[in-house]
Amino acid sequence: MNHIELRDLDDDDLDAIFEMMRDPEAIALAAFTAADADDREAFDAWIARQRSSPDVLSLVVTENGGFAGTAAAFTVDGDREVSYWIARHAWGRGIAGEALRLLVSREAERPLFARVAAHNAPSIAVLERNGFTEISRNVDFAPGLGRDTEEIVFTLMPTLDGV
Repeated sequence: MNHIELRDLDDDDLDAIFEMMRDPEAIALAAFTAADADDREAFDAWIARQRSSPDVLSLVVTENGGFAGTAAAFTVDGDREVSYWIARHAWGRGIAGEALRLLVSREAERPLFARVAAHNAPSIAVLERNGFTEISRNVDFAPGLGRDTEEIVFTLMPTLDGV
């Protein structure tokens, strides 16, 4: 595998992130996305809120130093959640799994949660390989699909050794 790292997000990453999050194939898999992926003004406002929040950890995933996606940790309703989005050019090479492993190793809080569209088999596999377990399912509106779809909630609990 190539060398995968997480680094702080900076202004030079914004164009690559915006383009990655506009990819129709990725949007269909992620499902729970922005209402209008082409709205740069809304994207800029959203990412500015994320970057200014002390509760959000926004990182860039790199492969051999080049942009490969994003990873984040944030709190929703008191629960610490993790998320990742890998650029299509980096799919299928284990980058998502390694990025999630690195992200989880930075996050001391447990349990951690993650959400995924039920039809996103690759992300489900990444979560399960990293020790996440399905805890619930619900149906919600998925802007990326333009309809309701099933969402799975996963959790990563502390292990016996506390990790």
